Amino acid sequence: MAGRQDRLPGAARLQLTDGVALFRPEEQVFEAMLDGWRNQQLARNLAFSTIDKRQRRLRAFVEHAQAWPWQWTPQLADEWFGDLRAVRRCAQSTLRSYQDALRSFGHYVTDPAYGWPEVCEQRFGTYPVQVVHEWNAAVHVQDAEAQPEKRAFTIDELQDFFDYADEQVTVARDRGRKGWLPAFRDATLFKTAYGYGLRSNETRMLDLADIGPNPHGPEFGDCGLVDVRHGKAKKGSPPKRRSVATVWTWTADILDEWITEFRPRLAIPGSRALWPSERGPRIGLQQINSRFATYRDALGLDPGLDFHGLRRSYVTHLIEAGYDPFFVQQQVGHEHSSTTSIYTCVSSDFRIRTVRRAIDQTLNAALTLDPTRRNR
Repeated sequence: MAGRQDRLPGAARLQLTDGVALFRPEEQVFEAMLDGWRNQQLARNLAFSTIDKRQRRLRAFVEHAQAWPWQWTPQLADEWFGDLRAVRRCAQSTLRSYQDALRSFGHYVTDPAYGWPEVCEQRFGTYPVQVVHEWNAAVHVQDAEAQPEKRAFTIDELQDFFDYADEQVTVARDRGRKGWLPAFRDATLFKTAYGYGLRSNETRMLDLADIGPNPHGPEFGDCGLVDVRHGKAKKGSPPKRRSVATVWTWTADILDEWITEFRPRLAIPGSRALWPSERGPRIGLQQINSRFATYRDALGLDPGLDFHGLRRSYVTHLIEAGYDPFFVQQQVGHEHSSTTSIYTCVSSDFRIRTVRRAIDQTLNAALTLDPTRRNR
């Protein structure tokens, strides 16, 4: 077992030196556990952002419980979960992510192969136990857990939003303000995110090299395809790439205008970012979300309409326009069609038209089979 512990990433023997007295043993052993857990997750190829987020949540539990891992009990975990739901009003998916982090650490620190139970018993007279079980953890029972107020824009809401974004550019420029160019960038960014069904980080991370022609769509010029290189990744995997075809001419037009006429005025020399910042090489997510919320609130739109609502709208409007569902699925990078269907928020008008068309087809078919009914 000792030989195996020496080889395992995150093993206690690699984090602590045997026989060495510790000045603050509880704190130092806990930090060594966290370092070992980090190494174990790195060996599993998990993303740095995932690992950092898990460690922050683990520290939050330690602060709430006021106890070290070898002192934890399921009751302490239950109290924390209850606080997250009842006091902090965490969403169900957020609560489950906290529980997953605690469960993952519990698997690691209780596994004899890593040596932590032995270390804790020697130093503190007790050992860590798993505190997250099936009977005290949230269960993922359905595909969609978004808050009910989250939805797609209607066509009118979307037009109002884009018109307002354009107006802010005109107002700032007429008043001689320097902010008109960033406002123009953000207006184009929002339209591009909708025009290609992109997530916020997918949009933010686009470079000039990611925009190119589509040999099967020459009418779109140099903006016929968008290469998304920072798609949503699965745990332990790199970002998922996909190519998104331009479907609306206006999308190619605004992109071409931004790239050729306005972006060069804002980008610093050597920048390849499609959306450069006036203070750095690339616009930040917080800046994007802040501008989006400002415009939405100024128009009095529902708070549930967030940046991701542009992506929902893209899926919905393509389906309503009669595009093949499988094509839409490929455009937005969904692995399963059921995921795309969750994003589809077709309007009541679309449903009425669909029902009307089905009824008309049924009646026409019946009349064709029995022509005598036409004269009755």
